[in-house]
Amino acid sequence: MVVVGYADASLLDIACVAETFATANLLGIARPYSVELASSHGRPVRATAGFALAAHGVLEAVTGRVDTLVVVGGHGHEEAAADLHLVRQIRRLAPSCRRVASVCTGATVLAASGLLDGRRATTHWAFAARLARRYPAVAVDPAPLFVKDGDVYTSAGVTSALDLTLAFVEEDHGAAVARGVARALVTYLQRPGNQAQVSMFVSGPPPEHPLVRRITVHIAENPADDLSPPALARAAGVSTRHLTRLFEGQLGTTPARYVRAVRTESAAHLLASTALPLNAVARRCGFGSTETLRQAFLAHYGTPPSMYRHLHRGVGDRTRHGSGPHRMTTAGDTIQEGSGAGHREADAAVQPAH
Repeated sequence: MVVVGYADASLLDIACVAETFATANLLGIARPYSVELASSHGRPVRATAGFALAAHGVLEAVTGRVDTLVVVGGHGHEEAAADLHLVRQIRRLAPSCRRVASVCTGATVLAASGLLDGRRATTHWAFAARLARRYPAVAVDPAPLFVKDGDVYTSAGVTSALDLTLAFVEEDHGAAVARGVARALVTYLQRPGNQAQVSMFVSGPPPEHPLVRRITVHIAENPADDLSPPALARAAGVSTRHLTRLFEGQLGTTPARYVRAVRTESAAHLLASTALPLNAVARRCGFGSTETLRQAFLAHYGTPPSMYRHLHRGVGDRTRHGSGPHRMTTAGDTIQEGSGAGHREADAAVQPAH
């Protein structure tokens, strides 16, 4: 397993990959991993945090079959992508690798090498738009934690490297070993790759427009109410058309799609933190039926509610009985909706539960 470092790389990116594989070795796997940090000319890798890591190997000297090549991210990713010598070395090694991967902004380096052309890829959400502009041949998806397209893998920001590397361990040694590694690292087991990087409730500042801010607070605090566009327009004291213009200008989405996303994330919180049955979760979050809830989850998370609960239960067991009304106190933050998945059902999802 060759981890490619460069000047101003992220220490955590390197550590997440290396420690996950090392922990798998400690569990006594049949085919242990050999992890090597390589850099151009074997130079020390000075990380963003100020630490200098001694490289195990010279990137130029790596020959033969490499199982997995991982390019890490960091503040130096732009300079690394502009380093033609580094890019050529990655391009040279890629054909001999079983897997090629990037962590966080390491996707910029893979894109510069041409390895992401024609592929779907992700990166840290804050750099996704820039990556898409610079490399139009890459289908950049800013939402998932990691993406597998053929034998090329890309992951989101920093600690998503844990999720990606755990997925590698599961591919290589099975789910039981991956669970053991996750327990040893005291980390989530196992966030699916298509889980959103950032919740809409923490993804940005509240809307600047006071009317939009007031309506988003109302939506988050009353997900079971009638939140259809006409009802929201009445609450705002404006026409439906004007409210839609305001939402699109401030949030980049329509009121119906915003409501659908809020209800879906509210339901996700209840599924992870309570033992409420699905019909009760659907009712509390404003979905007319468990089937509507299921459709919303498939569109937003790529997984049904039951599977989401199985993967995320225990996050909030202190509230597992779900007593009291569900309220989002961080209401009003912005949302970056995905590229249209499930929008056809959006209007159906904003009707009240009764």
